[in-house]
Amino acid sequence: MTTAPDQPPSPPHGQQPTIIIHNSNSAAASAAAAVGGMRPRRRRQSLWVHFWLLMFTAGIGNVFYAVHVSRWNRDRGL
Repeated sequence: MTTAPDQPPSPPHGQQPTIIIHNSNSAAASAAAAVGGMRPRRRRQSLWVHFWLLMFTAGIGNVFYAVHVSRWNRDRGL
């Protein structure tokens, strides 16, 4: 039995294979997620949404959009 050139040979019988885990998350972020969960991100006002609302609703849509985003952040304590 042969192995592919890009794969290491299998370990001899009786030995455990070496397992390497590459974790890109930081330990602090993982601990925070495990303990209390991550808080939702604060919603930001979008310049492009405001631009298109100004073009299509003569500015009235901008008021409703700004109130919606502000209320969303306030309800979540952000």
